[in-house]
Amino acid sequence: MTDDLEIHLIADSTGETAARIARAAVAQFPTRDFTLVRHRRMTTSEAVMGALDAVRARAQEGRPTAVMFTFVKEDKAHLVTKACAEIGVPCADLMTDAIRALRTISGVEPDREPLRPVGVEVDYFTRISAIDFAVRNDDGAAPSSFHEGDICLVGPSRSGKTPLSIFLGYLGYKVVNVPIIPGIVPPEELFDVDRWRIVGLTMDAEKLQHIRSERVSGQGYAGMKDGYVNLAAIYDELDEVNALHRRLRCPVLNTTDMALEESAARVIDIVRERGRRMGGRLRRPANTTSQLPGA
Repeated sequence: MTDDLEIHLIADSTGETAARIARAAVAQFPTRDFTLVRHRRMTTSEAVMGALDAVRARAQEGRPTAVMFTFVKEDKAHLVTKACAEIGVPCADLMTDAIRALRTISGVEPDREPLRPVGVEVDYFTRISAIDFAVRNDDGAAPSSFHEGDICLVGPSRSGKTPLSIFLGYLGYKVVNVPIIPGIVPPEELFDVDRWRIVGLTMDAEKLQHIRSERVSGQGYAGMKDGYVNLAAIYDELDEVNALHRRLRCPVLNTTDMALEESAARVIDIVRERGRRMGGRLRRPANTTSQLPGA
């Protein structure tokens, strides 16, 4: 089968909304390669038809193509829908139904103004503060701040603690991450953190070795003397990590081949549920809800 698969994203603004949804959909087809082609700021019918000409050319050549589009004005959305039907390519309107749904529940007609900035959300500064907190507390750099965190991640080097902490910060959670280093005693402050806030991270030894080897190679030094990339040493290190996890009595998440978003969702669910059972409560960032019972 051909790998010449294209998704044309046609939008009256930056096209970022369509791109995010397209990437989420593409992730469900891991064995195929898709190319995203953006047509930004298509605010006139002429511009839209120009984008559709590219789609039509591919269709005439028999090259598989799909269209996703976001228009706040219904006439542009109708134009694309009609053209795609005539060309014979599948399309997805990602904005019209959303606007109609909000119009129905609000009783207010939408302004339908393209290129309107989304603006600063109410939780913007909360997120910025949480990201800053994650950076300041990366690799357990500020033990005196551990008690201020919403979530505490504990795991070996290169198990994904830092990117997960930053992403959770983007979601509005203040996260501390603490590395477990062979032969080095963890900071005492770690044991004062509410146990329900702690989630252990681990990773399959072979995967951890591969990630570390890539890092070592990129930095241009051997890195073998201390066992950092030695598989046998990594197995021993993971035994030490598991021992500390048991001492902390924390749940453990294996991040091997797990997407960042999935890891973040699982951490939030774990901490929120453990807090509920242990009499605590995970702070809920603005504009978020939970489907967990009792949360």
